[in-house]
Amino acid sequence: MSNWLTVLPPVLAILVVFWRKEVILALLVALLSSEILLLVQAHTSIGVPFNGVLNTVERIVGVFSSAGNARILIFSLLVGALLAYMRQSGGVTALVSKLINGGVANSERKVGLLAFFTGVVIFIESNLSVLTAGILSRGLFDKFKMSRARLAYIIDSTSAPICILILLNGWGAYILALLGSYDLPETAVSTLVGTIPLNFYAIIALVLVLYTILTGKTYGPLAKAEQQAEIRDEHSEIEQKATKARYMLLPLLTMVLGMVGFMLWTGNGVLTDGDGSKSVLYATALACAVAYGLMLSSGQFSHKKLVDIGFKGMGELLPLVTIVLFSLALGTSLKQLGTGNFIAGLVADSLPLFIVPAMLFLAGSLISFSTGTSWGTFAILIPIGMPLVVNLGLPPELILAAILGGGVFGDHCSPISDTTAVSSIASGCDLLEHVRTQIPYAITGGILTFIAYIIAGLLMI
Repeated sequence: MSNWLTVLPPVLAILVVFWRKEVILALLVALLSSEILLLVQAHTSIGVPFNGVLNTVERIVGVFSSAGNARILIFSLLVGALLAYMRQSGGVTALVSKLINGGVANSERKVGLLAFFTGVVIFIESNLSVLTAGILSRGLFDKFKMSRARLAYIIDSTSAPICILILLNGWGAYILALLGSYDLPETAVSTLVGTIPLNFYAIIALVLVLYTILTGKTYGPLAKAEQQAEIRDEHSEIEQKATKARYMLLPLLTMVLGMVGFMLWTGNGVLTDGDGSKSVLYATALACAVAYGLMLSSGQFSHKKLVDIGFKGMGELLPLVTIVLFSLALGTSLKQLGTGNFIAGLVADSLPLFIVPAMLFLAGSLISFSTGTSWGTFAILIPIGMPLVVNLGLPPELILAAILGGGVFGDHCSPISDTTAVSSIASGCDLLEHVRTQIPYAITGGILTFIAYIIAGLLMI
């Protein structure tokens, strides 16, 4: 089988998304085609289409064999219950009023900055960052008739770039683990720290977010979404009768502080050694329990009513959770098919040294876009990039920064990324609308970054 066929599943997914405007169907088509190609790759000649369907089902079932994947899916459902509790309690309305009346968020610019700096402060975990910033800000965005698409863009384009720049989190620990087996000119920690000023995409992405917030200017599909938001008021958070801000604030603080506590606990006292998937699940479950307890103790809600509210909230997010499920299955299938390795191999063949960083950035972008995972991209490209550093004397900080930036850029553009889906969940924005409105900003940053790596290659290599 031609290696070029390994890129067919993600290409089919993109075509179906543009054709039918339907992500779930696109993911199923891509997953089925990947499983059929795996059968062809194994030289299976009998019953390929039928077996491909069966293997597709088994691949989806296999997602649950990973405890980390199962935690992500349960966490995504619990977010729906937590949002429903906050909304139905009237806590969202009360906190929004308090923030506006207190002058903390009494203008569009201040509301945008609140979302941005919430994501910056909570750099410990990307999903927690988008979740906290989205939940805290979505009512405020509705109040000022700003689109949920703008909120989704702000929180998504803040979280991963901040996590990859600050690095005192699971991202940093993961990358250090990948670097551990290479005899680099400097220590792994020094190399990782050296990537910070050279991670051009992360820096440019944050600059674009701040520009959007401070100027209030939007472009392309996002500008259209803003125009529609000004004449439409269909969101329900602000319509609930205000009670006490604590009905939203206490569960939210519980989730954030719980995440830190559980990261320390699962990491045996070391924050960066903590288990992100366990911690975010435990913290969200604890926040749901606090929200439930507050509402039950108010005397206005019965246990039965709260159970109904929780399950209705989960039901609202079921389509997005299904997208996350299919995305995880597709990522596993594409990894076995070798899509990422094929794309990476194209970059490593016969390139002038000065262009290697730019091409590694491009390869990381394509891998992350087609597989929906930046961490998986790092795992594929770091074993390719670091031997180039050792054997050819390339600057390790520049090579590593290009790989990390490419992974984040592709993830920002990918409709099958779990971070993209969680950003949509947190902001209450349709997934395709979020992807469509964010892509022009991400591509602008990507083009500037590609040029920057060519210049950096000329100056540093």
